[in-house]
Amino acid sequence: MADLARKIRSGGRLTEAEGLDLLRTMPLSEMGALAQERRFARHPAREVTFVVDSNPNYTNVCEADCLFCAFYRKEGDADAYTFTPEQVAKKAKEHWGAGVTTLLLQGGLNPKLPFSYYLDLIRALKAAVPKMHLHLFSAPEIQEMAKVSGKTITEVLAALHAEGQLTLPGGGAEVLSDRVRIRMAPKAVGTKQKSSEWLEVHRAAHAVGMRSTATMMYGHFETPEDVVTHLESIRTIQDETKGFTAFVPWSFKPGNTVLERKITSYAGPAVYLRMLAFSRLYLDNFDHVQASWFSEGKKTGQMALHFGADDFGGTLLEENVHKEAGFVNTTTVEETARIIRESGFTPVQRGTLYERIRTHGPEPVMAGR
Repeated sequence: MADLARKIRSGGRLTEAEGLDLLRTMPLSEMGALAQERRFARHPAREVTFVVDSNPNYTNVCEADCLFCAFYRKEGDADAYTFTPEQVAKKAKEHWGAGVTTLLLQGGLNPKLPFSYYLDLIRALKAAVPKMHLHLFSAPEIQEMAKVSGKTITEVLAALHAEGQLTLPGGGAEVLSDRVRIRMAPKAVGTKQKSSEWLEVHRAAHAVGMRSTATMMYGHFETPEDVVTHLESIRTIQDETKGFTAFVPWSFKPGNTVLERKITSYAGPAVYLRMLAFSRLYLDNFDHVQASWFSEGKKTGQMALHFGADDFGGTLLEENVHKEAGFVNTTTVEETARIIRESGFTPVQRGTLYERIRTHGPEPVMAGR
């Protein structure tokens, strides 16, 4: 471990074999300290960024049948829904009025929606909230659009970009190992992507001028080898395109899912902090690593700021996927700023592309009585 630590401190790149050794054997305290050193080498200021966002959904109808998902419904289910572009735009306008600057919009893989629906959706959003950043559609949704339209992935992305979509969220990555993905969604073969297809969507998105995030949902069937494979895959694309803005890991929540019978407990804070610190060390070409307070809890989110994370993610005015799994966290801009200050950092509100919006200064000192 001493040799690996020296290599990391000197700015050397970890190989897959070295990464696997580090992930398996380095004590968490040592890994966290190294990750924090690398974080400050890239971002010297004692600042932590966050974005004011919302994550509604336009449909919960999905044909993928993923065993890990509590959100999806089948066409005809009593609580299935698909909103019109105008309904989504109305909700976005309400969220803009509440201070939201980024709309993270995703949905199920609904084969009844034509490609024109997605173009109309962007047009309606641009008309209703022209200054809101549209962070839209995961890679599996892009694949679904290509399938229903007969277009290539690049043609779909170019059309969305032309209408005003600038960034793509990293949803649908889970763990980029086909062995794991088949176990997570065995019925989804043919409706949801292989690892190479997820990667190709993001590579193509970067080529047409979009930026995107990379994610990883762990805590189910993955092994340390799968984790390293996942990180190596996105690190390789980042070398090629420089198109990823951030990496966001979070743990699987089995509540109300088919997998609840097989995976009966959450991956805890120690595992999360290990994944977070390791990703900061391995992903040497990523500017930002997000602390996923929403999935891991606010206290763990605070700790993450000392294990390599430089960003606190979004405030998520609305979120439905974790909610359906029985796991709910909420916050406000004021609480987010306070949590960051309590961790020893200055909170900086940002946009989706990490442009600074404003610095949240210290809270006013209460006068004595």
